Amino acid sequence: MEIDKAIKDSDDRRLKAKYNNAIYVIQRALALYSIEEVAFSFNGGKDSTVLLHLLRAGHFLHQVEHGHSNGDLSDCEFTFPIRTIYFESPSAFPEINSFTYEIAASYGVQLDILRQDFKSGLEALLKANPIRAIFLGVRIGDPTAVGQEQFSPSSSGWPPFMRVNPILDWSYRDVWAFLLTCKVQYCGLYDQGYTSIGSINDTVPNALLCIKDSAAAKQKFRPAYMLSDGRLERAGRARKLSPVAGRVPVVSNGLKCVEPHQRSVLTASILAVGDEILFGIIEDQLGPSLCRKLHSIGWVVSQIAIVRSDVDSVAEEVERRKSMSDMVFIYGGVGPLHSDVTVGGVAKAFGVRLAPDEEYEEYLSQLFGDKYTGDRNEMARLPEGITELLQHEKLPVPLIMCHNVIILSATNVDELDVQWDALIDSRSTTLTSLGPFVSKHLTTSLSDLEVAQPLSKISFEFPDIHIGCYRKSRTGPLAITFEGKDQEKVEAAMEALSMKLSSAVKQTSV
Repeated sequence: MEIDKAIKDSDDRRLKAKYNNAIYVIQRALALYSIEEVAFSFNGGKDSTVLLHLLRAGHFLHQVEHGHSNGDLSDCEFTFPIRTIYFESPSAFPEINSFTYEIAASYGVQLDILRQDFKSGLEALLKANPIRAIFLGVRIGDPTAVGQEQFSPSSSGWPPFMRVNPILDWSYRDVWAFLLTCKVQYCGLYDQGYTSIGSINDTVPNALLCIKDSAAAKQKFRPAYMLSDGRLERAGRARKLSPVAGRVPVVSNGLKCVEPHQRSVLTASILAVGDEILFGIIEDQLGPSLCRKLHSIGWVVSQIAIVRSDVDSVAEEVERRKSMSDMVFIYGGVGPLHSDVTVGGVAKAFGVRLAPDEEYEEYLSQLFGDKYTGDRNEMARLPEGITELLQHEKLPVPLIMCHNVIILSATNVDELDVQWDALIDSRSTTLTSLGPFVSKHLTTSLSDLEVAQPLSKISFEFPDIHIGCYRKSRTGPLAITFEGKDQEKVEAAMEALSMKLSSAVKQTSV
């Protein structure tokens, strides 16, 4: 069988291990279910293409093992006995449809073409056929992979069947190693810079593969297999922040973008994790610095809180803030110590488990070298299915982003400066500048009682200007600050208050 031979002849030990494990899962499924009871969901993408050929190899080897084949290639070369489901969508790329029909003809795949949504199509299919298990090309990191194992029953509310995921633990690198080693055909869009293909409405070529050529009339892109950082596989997909009640979500295609006509202000919450701060042993310096940085790009910090080094405490606070803020920044409690509970708390807040991330583990291994001993997977266990690694040349290890929660590993202001610069420069974050606030201030020697009424009136007259007051000492002057996005309004508010305060001074003198 040509797939099995190509892998066995390869020098790639990692690929061989991934292949052998996937074949084991497939053969186990074929031993548990008859051929009439299994199906394969194919969508024309790279992961499905890998799984198609793994199923061809797995079924062939299963037949040989049980004496149904003499090992002759012709036994399985042109027939693929597993029922194959293809959901044809009007929003699919024409190249995906063409590739699907071409690959089906090449390998004798009998397609069940469904034109309903996935759930309705499955319900109809399972009602009409004795299907008990479906092979899926799901990988950890996919949005649908949360909570799944290699064998996972369908979710509540769905028709009952067993989800079989032979390539669940495969990385982007593994997928392309397989396709290139086996020299099999894949959809031509991947040679045009597409790295993760959805619908025509939410997919563009990955900007990281763009070939810079000012003389070219049209942008050109390198093939998908040349993407060096598999964590940025989905950088060509449209992405939304977690919806916040009463807010318009900001949409990004993996590059920094924002729609200013929809949003003029974005809010952030800052969470510091550490018993040492609560005990008064150390002083939190990162929180104030992060407030200033967010303020400089026009964001409003709605809360800054200090949380105990406890998984449940972290989870409770993250769960509360992620639904109320556009972005949550959390720091402290990141590492291998017993008190480093931040990543686990974030996972619990989203209701997912921690799962090993091989690519993150490689970064840790390079960073720590021989010191990286013991259970190597422990520090590389990240929230499953929701984690995006924000890689940047300035960072020795990527930052962890789970939907609208960013986990910072900085332990001092200098490290925070580096991580902040990387976030601002990163193509994979929705942390975008909305334009800085305009800040003005004035001081007065008047008492709080004398200033209170004029301030209340100005606040009412200028509701979109934030007006604050503070004293550095009880006997010192009162500083009044004016913050807003409209410079004319800020200046008008300050001038109006100055006139009212001058009037108050004259009345007091009389």
